[in-house]
This record gives sequence, C-alpha cells and structure tokens, in this order.
Amino acid sequence: RNFFTKRTKELKPAVQSAPGWKLFGKVPPRENLPKDSKIIQQEYEARTGRMYKPPPPSARRKNMEFEPLSTTALILEDRPANLPAKSVEEALRHRQEYDEMVAEAKKREIKEAHKRKKIMRARFKQEENIASAMVIWVNEILPNWEGMRATRRVRELWWQGLPPSVRGKVWSLAVGNELNITPELYEIFLSRAKERWKSFSETSSENDIEDAGASVADREASLELIKLDISRTFPSLYIFQKGGPYHDLLHSVLGAYTCYRPDVGYVQGMSFIAAVLILNLEEADAFIAFANLLNKPCQLAFFRVDHSMMLKYFAAFEVFFEENLPKLFLHFKSYSLTPDIYLIDWIFTLYSKSLPLDLACRVWDVFCRDGEEFLFRTGLGILRLYEDILLQMDFIHIAQFLTKLPEDITSEKLFSCIAAIQMQNSNKKWAQVFASLMKDNKEGDKNHSPALKS
Repeated sequence: RNFFTKRTKELKPAVQSAPGWKLFGKVPPRENLPKDSKIIQQEYEARTGRMYKPPPPSARRKNMEFEPLSTTALILEDRPANLPAKSVEEALRHRQEYDEMVAEAKKREIKEAHKRKKIMRARFKQEENIASAMVIWVNEILPNWEGMRATRRVRELWWQGLPPSVRGKVWSLAVGNELNITPELYEIFLSRAKERWKSFSETSSENDIEDAGASVADREASLELIKLDISRTFPSLYIFQKGGPYHDLLHSVLGAYTCYRPDVGYVQGMSFIAAVLILNLEEADAFIAFANLLNKPCQLAFFRVDHSMMLKYFAAFEVFFEENLPKLFLHFKSYSLTPDIYLIDWIFTLYSKSLPLDLACRVWDVFCRDGEEFLFRTGLGILRLYEDILLQMDFIHIAQFLTKLPEDITSEKLFSCIAAIQMQNSNKKWAQVFASLMKDNKEGDKNHSPALKS
C-alpha cells in the first residue's frame, strides 16, 4: 500500500484542457491548451529575432499540374532559382536524352509483351497437344495396350511425353507386375510394418527388440533412415513434410517395402522414387509399381550395392561416353573423374532429385518405354548439353556441377541432346555391349572406380 501514495494535489477541471493518455491509464490533463502553429511561429520569432520569409513566387514550380513520375523525368524540369538556368543546347540535349529513354523503355515493354505472348502461345499449344494425346491414349492405345504398345506411332507419341492424366496408368502397364503383388498383400506388409514400428517405440533395450523379431539394423532402416529421407524428399513441395498430405502415405509405402524385401531393406534414394509414384498412382498401385521397378536388374544391382554389377554398368556407360563425346571423355579421364561420382545419384533416384520434377517425369516416361538403357542415355544427354561448360572446369567444379544441375534446364533442350546420342558402338547396341562385359570378368577390373572400392 505504501508503494503508491494518494495524490494530494487536486487536479484542475478537465474542461479546461483535453486529457492526455499514457500506457496504463490516464495522465493528469495538460494545464495549457495546445498552441496554434501561428502562435508557435510568433513565439519562435520573438525569441530568436528571425523573421520567416516565404519563398518568392518565381522560385515555386510554375506548372503545378506536372509532376515527374521518375528521376529520369527530372531532366525536363527547370532548375531552382538559386542555380544557373539551363542553356538552350543543354535543354535540347536533356529533351533528346529523355525521349531516348522513353523510346527504349517502350521497346523493352513491347519486347516483354511479345515474349509473354510467345510463352502463352507455346503453353496453349502444349495444352492442346496434351489434350489431343490424352484422347488417343484413353480411346485407342490403353484399350488395346498389348497390340499397340510396340508400334511406331505409339513409340513416337510416347517420346513426346505422356499426358499427366494417363501417366500413372501407362507406367504401371509398362513396368508390369512380375512379382504378382496384390493390394491385399500390400495391406499385410503395411500392417506388419506398423506393428514393428509400434514395438520399436514401446521397447527400449536391444534384447527386447531382438525378441520382437527385428534387429537393430532393421530398426534404423525402418525408422531413422526413412524418417530422415521423407523430410528431405522434394522439400520445396512441402507435401511430403511432416503434417503434409503425403507424408504418412510415403512412410507407409517405404515401410511396407522394407518388410516385403528385408534382403534389400531401405536405401537412401528410394524415397524419391516412391514419392514420384505416389504423385501419379493410388497407394496400393504405387507400392506394386515401386516393388516391381526396384526388382529390375539395374535398380536391384544399385540398391543392393552389388559392386561388380555396378562396375559393369559404369564400363558400358563409358563405352558410349567415349563414342559420343570423345573430347569430354578425355577431359574426364585427365582428372580421373569416374562415372560413379555423378551417375550413382542419378540412377539411385532415377533423376527425380537432380532434375526438375516435370522434366524427371518426362524422363520416366521414356525410361518405362526403353528400360535401363535410357537412364544412361539421359546421363549422356546431360553431359552433351553442358559439354562446353564442363570442358572449362576442373575435377572439383565438375563434380559439384553434376551433383546439382542448373534449375533452368528445359525438356526441349535436354531431349534434343538425348536424341543426338547414338546408343550403338561398332554395330553393337547397349544390351550387346553390356552382355559382352558380363562375360568378360577382367573388364570390370580394368574399369574400376576408386570411390566404389573405398
């Protein structure tokens, strides 16, 4: 109570002045009325002895209707009265400079407008092509899939990119289901994965985990690595982040696969492949396509880290690398830059991490058509696209560049470079070259990669 004493001084009536305010309530009203600006000015003049003189009318802007819209327009203004006036020549020069600026600005505006129109026309044309292609795929190709999938017309249409509405269906048909997985089987392995996650969260000691029928390695694979990778999968989209619409779905597909294929387990990079499939397919269909896709020879070799098989794939890649891009091949050789340094990341994620998502889907389209050969052909296409830049770089900069490709890469430029790559060496195609390397056991040792051995 003694902290805040009562005010003994009585306040003057509030009628005489307007009350003031502070943060936590009223303050005493001001004793003096607020002064007018003229009174303040008179008091200032009386105290200082200075008289305020308004500027002469000539110094004010003559044409008050004109206001410069930017600093460039100031060159058309007359100078203030206390500065020398512009000469006729200077005024004309400023007028000419201003007109040139306006003309250049109009040119840029017209150029930008033409560019926007061109982009819009290209977009409308692309949408029309997609719409017409979708009709063909839905009405003609998909109902007669087995008979038409290998025809020249379908293959050409396939190369141009699949319409998003039929992409998932075509991928499922092209990948197939050799493993004969059913939606019911997926539910079985998903429930098993959920039980294992539950047991991991409930148990604390390693012995309890082993009694639950799982090893510490399984726990790390199914929990830690999957959780980490999901948060790093297409982070810019946010849909796979915790709380996003596809977070739990991606976690379910990957968890079910680790239970379905414990011999493979979970490997970093799988999350990108599963995420692309989830964006284009229903949950069970995405799992079926995911399991069958990873069962292909190339993916199985990489995800099981079969060094001998991976070296043979790299050796086959280098055969066509030297055939198509001899200068860049020698440049890479001079720095001992082996394919595993940049190809592993590309193959592990099927380019979905390295390329923009829409372009990666376009690569997936033709990969489903041509198989593993197209993965390595795409790699050569990327090297061809940036050949001139890569020839100027050293080992470190090449590795950094190929690990994180430019974001402005377009499908037109990339696929034109891919089309220019010839997958034929001494009249041998990819499958024949790879088969000959499989027979020759010594070839893998000659084309070894130090990074893989370490």
